[in-house]
Amino acid sequence: MELTESYTLPISQQRTWEALNDTAVLRASIPGCESIEADGENAFALSMSASVGPVKARFKGRMLLTDIDAPQTYTIVFEGQGGVAGFGKGSARVVLESEGAEATKLTYTASAQVGGKLAQIGSRLVDGAARKLAGEFFKRFIAQVSGDGDAAAETAAAADTASNDDADAASGDDQTKRKKSWTAWISKS
Repeated sequence: MELTESYTLPISQQRTWEALNDTAVLRASIPGCESIEADGENAFALSMSASVGPVKARFKGRMLLTDIDAPQTYTIVFEGQGGVAGFGKGSARVVLESEGAEATKLTYTASAQVGGKLAQIGSRLVDGAARKLAGEFFKRFIAQVSGDGDAAAETAAAADTASNDDADAASGDDQTKRKKSWTAWISKS
């Protein structure tokens, strides 16, 4: 899967760079994010819940920032494991270009691979879910950096909690036990 998109953000290039490297902003911006913590130099451990079509899982993984040229560009290398739901890994090249004192054009090109049940559901569903996730990330990210972050974070957290609670209630205790067993850390390189 490959995905390329651009967004114009209503903040300066330096502020955009700082926000993209702020774990609190990222946690509030990533849909389904449960935790994101520094895990060494330019590395982060991440835990999140996600669903792609009928496959719902909790993923744990790692992001590593490489090819850093602050505040213009970097590459994010990521890998995550969702147990029997499968895995995802790939990279994203992020480029920031100043468009005046208070605007920044962010362009990214991401490529990813999925395996397990995720690969079995088809590339159209996976691509659609990836685009939706990216769109929601930037909607939340823009709200965070433009000062509307507290309300957006509360709304997003409530929506994530409600959808997870609904999924757990609908699937019963047996499914909840299975869901917990899907969590696995990938080995750190």
